[in-house]
Amino acid sequence: MTDVSRQALEAAVRQYQDPYLECDLFQLDAVKSLTIDDAGEVSLVVELPYAAEGITGALRQLVSSALENVPGVGSVSVTVNQRIHAHQAQRDLQSIAGVKNIIAVASGKGGVGKSTTSVNLALALSQEGARVGILDADIYGPSVGMMLGIAEGTRPDTKENKYFLPLKAHGLQAISMAFLVTDKTPMVWRGPMVSGAVQQLLTQTLWDELDYLVVDMPPGTGDIQLTLAQKVPVTGAVVVTTPQDIALLDCKKGIEMFRKVDIPVLGVVENMSVHICSHCGHEEALFGHGGGERVSEEYDTPLLGQLPLHMTIREQTDGGTPSVVAEPDSEVARRYRDIARRLSALLSQRQRNLSSPIPSISISDD
Repeated sequence: MTDVSRQALEAAVRQYQDPYLECDLFQLDAVKSLTIDDAGEVSLVVELPYAAEGITGALRQLVSSALENVPGVGSVSVTVNQRIHAHQAQRDLQSIAGVKNIIAVASGKGGVGKSTTSVNLALALSQEGARVGILDADIYGPSVGMMLGIAEGTRPDTKENKYFLPLKAHGLQAISMAFLVTDKTPMVWRGPMVSGAVQQLLTQTLWDELDYLVVDMPPGTGDIQLTLAQKVPVTGAVVVTTPQDIALLDCKKGIEMFRKVDIPVLGVVENMSVHICSHCGHEEALFGHGGGERVSEEYDTPLLGQLPLHMTIREQTDGGTPSVVAEPDSEVARRYRDIARRLSALLSQRQRNLSSPIPSISISDD
């Protein structure tokens, strides 16, 4: 009969601090069971509330080591799972069927790498174990399809001639206006038409049980962005910027816009933070230095991460295999996955959405 106390076991488990939420597993309410049998075998089941596939191995190893050092413990079994909950959107807007959380990725101006960040962030969340979709809300310049390697002219299947089935690419569910028109079709539409088109793509797509839907927003802070922010149930937003002073001015406007419509800004991503020479590896801050940090401090918003300006990011994205899937072990992919975990962890601290979503659509082929 073992004499190991539960207090000693719990103290060992508390030695592990979550790297993103900076609290132990009990404070995180992540410990689902902790038992020890007569033979001294300890069994621990942990359920993390965010997408964290990339750190589960380290968590398992560190906690196992701490438990094994408790006198009287014979063997240790640690199981790590994750469960992502639905969290409240602005003004408690009713959620979309099949979608737990909507993350808007925005920028105050164009040309800062917002779409590249959106696609790689969605892929990183998927590699971290979440079910992820991406909606290309940039009606005037849709590019997500090309970035995901979806051939021009590919059309989504429909149900009853009014519901879209999202296309699948690299494990993501995707929908875009580019899937409905040719790449030469100009969208000469006014704001209300664009807003209506985005809402149709969102609500008339049969999303398949997504943990996260990443929305690649149009650049800017005008009528289209405001309408979308008021009518689409967004759980949180990410603002993409470069260190350049003019980009930072527009980044601040983007943060202010989301705050006015009660959408929490989960953080800022600083893109093109340094240029890395593809020949010699020399790093140079072409667009300035520390801009993202200054904005995050001014608005008390986390700096989720900094991404380099590197030729391979552009080449891989243009080729339809973004960095996260083209070179999953690269430094760039590691940074995207770190941003994804940090974002998911921050979102997990939001108040949960316990209301029922918009009812699912029942479809029969009979």
